[in-house]
Amino acid sequence: MDEHIIVLMTASSAQEAEKLSRGLVENKLAYCVNSVPSIKSTYYWEGKVCVDEEILLIAKTRSGRFPALEQWVKEAHSYEVPEIVAVPIKTGLASYLKCIDDWVPET
Repeated sequence: MDEHIIVLMTASSAQEAEKLSRGLVENKLAYCVNSVPSIKSTYYWEGKVCVDEEILLIAKTRSGRFPALEQWVKEAHSYEVPEIVAVPIKTGLASYLKCIDDWVPET
């Protein structure tokens, strides 16, 4: 059985966040995606430190779907190297975790 995971991503705009969020859910790559507006990201890219306003996306899904989710986001995202990182959900409300299971198919 797949583990439940949270996948963190960033988007450059509200429009991109909406596109990614809807696409992930509609394609059953995630059960739910939260959008956290107006975060400031500081990162190193192409030889310099950059600071940008972004939107944080928090997706809940199954670990077995991560490869498909990752591929879909890479193709749909405007960034050359988008942030796509996953962390395990160790425990949670059983009925919520069942919602993930009911929506996102096992691999």
